[in-house]
Order: sequence, then structure tokens, then C-alpha cells
Amino acid sequence: MMSNHFYKVILPIICILGIIILFIIGLIIKLIMYRGRLKNVENKHVVITGGSSGIGKAIAIVAAKKGAHVTIIARNVEKLEQAKCEIIQACKKKDTQRVEYLSLDITKNYEEIQKAFMELEKTMGPIYMLVNCAGSSVCAKIEDTSTSDVQKMVDLNFLGTYYCTKAVVPSMKTAKDGIIVLMSSQAGFIGIYGYSAYCSVKFALRGLAESMAMELTPHNISVTLCLPPDTDTPGFAEEELSKLLETKLISQSSCLVKPKVIAKQLFKDALIGKFFSTVGMEGHLMCIVSCGMSPFTSVFELLMQVTLMGVGRLISAFYLISFQSIILNCMKTRDKNKKSE
Repeated sequence: MMSNHFYKVILPIICILGIIILFIIGLIIKLIMYRGRLKNVENKHVVITGGSSGIGKAIAIVAAKKGAHVTIIARNVEKLEQAKCEIIQACKKKDTQRVEYLSLDITKNYEEIQKAFMELEKTMGPIYMLVNCAGSSVCAKIEDTSTSDVQKMVDLNFLGTYYCTKAVVPSMKTAKDGIIVLMSSQAGFIGIYGYSAYCSVKFALRGLAESMAMELTPHNISVTLCLPPDTDTPGFAEEELSKLLETKLISQSSCLVKPKVIAKQLFKDALIGKFFSTVGMEGHLMCIVSCGMSPFTSVFELLMQVTLMGVGRLISAFYLISFQSIILNCMKTRDKNKKSE
């Protein structure tokens, strides 16, 4: 009787407690490891593309609070000047920190971008951290997406990131230190209805980030890929006006996040050298399910992925089924409306 009770009740409880204890120990080890590896941007030069608004501006403010010299890059001078004033107010040491802006179209030819970055380093100092935030999206089915919109997204989201990163890598290699951040999206983990072009370029950034991590890690340069959910930015508000119904309903499966939340998490992850940076349960789930051959930051992170990948895949299947249900219901509703006309 006692042995049956032990195997049916006590042993499962012991196993559960053991798993909880191991998880807590793992978290403590993780915190200790990360604290020792935490980099410092104080008095170092941080450059943010797309830094005049949204997530880019929020990241610039976080960098200023940490004592960095900050340069924001965008095209609109008026927005850049307004953002600069906000960033200056956030500076940790207003008397010594420098905040500047550069009006530059990063979709132009590489030579112009390279020249602009070289001049920037002469005036503001070597670039220690580059955050590629510039990007845009258009929501439309593949047959309704104009070729000009596709080209714009490729030029800004992918080539703009590629060119700016290419421009800073040589000096970072010389310094044998640096941080590069690429701004993808949760749409870089999963293909979404209405985002055939947008998902394509965001998926491409993951390939770029993984390749660069392999190339640059031996030179003490870390690469972080940020994959935020829908974020409350001016660009998102504009996109909502023309977003497809299916896309809106699918997007409602995750909450709208404030830019400062993304910025704080991203900066923390970048300073400890994490490859993936996400917020929210959905983001963490996608990282685990989609990690594949991506770099891992610690043994603890690897064990978490190995342990939870199977369960995560099962959960993701329910999400996919619900998305398909949304699409089919929208189709049926449209068909009924057509017949009633």
C-alpha cells in the first residue's frame, strides 16, 4: 500500500519539485552569467537608423539614459530635430553626452552611405553599437501588392540594413568590439496573411543575422535579432487604415506593445549578447519553436529550447488552426455578401 502511494502521489510531487528547483537554479546561473557579460555603452557611440520615431526613437532614449553618445538617422529633418530634443532631455550626463542626427536615405547606393558613416565617425567617434530600426510595411495579398511597394520594402527593410551594417563592420573588427542589432518582426518567424512581401524581407533579415553572427563572433562583435509583435507606433497606426480584415483578426492574437517596452528589452538583450530579442509569451514561444540552427547564448537557453520545443510546436499548431479558421470565416462572409447583392 505504502509503495503504491509513493509511486502514485509522492514521486510525481518530488519530480515536479525537482524540476522547479532545477529551473530556479538555472535562472540564477543565467542571471550570474549574463551579469558578468553585460556590456556598457557609457561614453560610447550608438547609432540608430529610423531613430526619429517609434521603436528607433525609444531605443535612442534608452541609450541616452545609459550615458551613450547618440546619433539618430532618418530622412525627415523636422522629425529628427524634434527627436533630438527628446533624447537630449533623457541624457544621463547632459553636460558631456553628445546627441546628433543625420538626414540620410539608406536605400541609396552603398558608396554614399559608407561615406556618410565615415564622416559620422570622424565627428562623433567610432560606432560601438548600430541599431537598424528603419523599416516599413504594406499589407496586401500577393496579387494586389504593387511591384513598386515590394521594391520599397526590399530597399528599406533589407538593403538599408545590409548597407549600414556593411559600413560599420570594418571599424568594429579593428576595435575588436561592437554590437549590431537588426530589427525584424514576429512576421520574421511566421508567414502571415496579407504580408507576403513584408514577411519575405523580415525572414531575410534572420538569415542575414545568423550569417553575420557566425562571421563576427570571433571578432567579439555580437549580433542581436529583434522580433517585436505589433507595436504602437505612427507607422503601425498608418498601416491599420488599409490592413486586410484577416490580417487584423490574426494580429489580435497578441497585444499591442508600447515602443519603450521593446526598447528596454532589446537594449538589455543586446548588451548581454543574446541573439533573439522578444517580448511577450507569443514571442518567446516563437523563438523556441523556430530556433532551428540559430545561435544560442548559453547552455541554459539551449536546454530550454530542447525541452520545450515539442510542447511549443503543439501549441503553435492550435494557433495555426485558429488562423486558418479566421481566413475561412472571412471568405464565407464575403461570399454571402456577394450573393446577397
